[in-house]
Amino acid sequence: MIFGVTLKYEFEQKKQEEKEEQQAIKEQMREEARALKELEKAKEKVEKEEKHFSQAIEKMNQQLQKANSEEQQKLLDKLRELEAQLELTKRNKEDVINRVQNTRAGYVYIISNIGSFGDSVYKIGMTRRLEPLDRVKELGDASVPFTFDVHAMIFSKDAPALESALHRALSDKKVNKVNDRKEFFRVDLKEIEELVKRNHNKTVEFTKLAEAEEFRKSVEMTNHSLHSVS
Repeated sequence: MIFGVTLKYEFEQKKQEEKEEQQAIKEQMREEARALKELEKAKEKVEKEEKHFSQAIEKMNQQLQKANSEEQQKLLDKLRELEAQLELTKRNKEDVINRVQNTRAGYVYIISNIGSFGDSVYKIGMTRRLEPLDRVKELGDASVPFTFDVHAMIFSKDAPALESALHRALSDKKVNKVNDRKEFFRVDLKEIEELVKRNHNKTVEFTKLAEAEEFRKSVEMTNHSLHSVS
């Protein structure tokens, strides 16, 4: 009887793991699609800006040829501004194209949610989004009662490798010891910071304090209500 119960438990556990794995794959595909859409949109925008500045420079050069000496200096100043804007746009375009072509470039984020998971619990994940904070906002939208606080946002040309390296180094600190797809770790933030700066990125800035604004206000309101009743 015990053997049968054990087999049933293992079967149900396996089924649950497979279900979670499929959900994780689907979520990853959706995240990749959103990231690619963002990057393609940014590419279109920067190409439009490049065309605009190029045409404006061409027009300015034509005006310079017809301008008198008094007008020329003003036009030259405007021309230099346009050239600087065009140069910046070209650099932005190159960055976006590199991000589109390099499917592993992205951000590794270190976030916490004291109201949902308590102190010293951090989620270490990654996103290819152009605006990585959009992904963090999504994570705090529906599945948890409070929003996440961001402690670090690390850009990497190989974000999956960086994420995996951090997960491996902190494997003994995992909150869920059974499911490797869960990215929560019970660890001191200083340990994560030292790990990142020692092995991956010496210049990344960490925010030590978790504002946890909604959680702290909720606690304050609860305490106020209790005092009012008493």
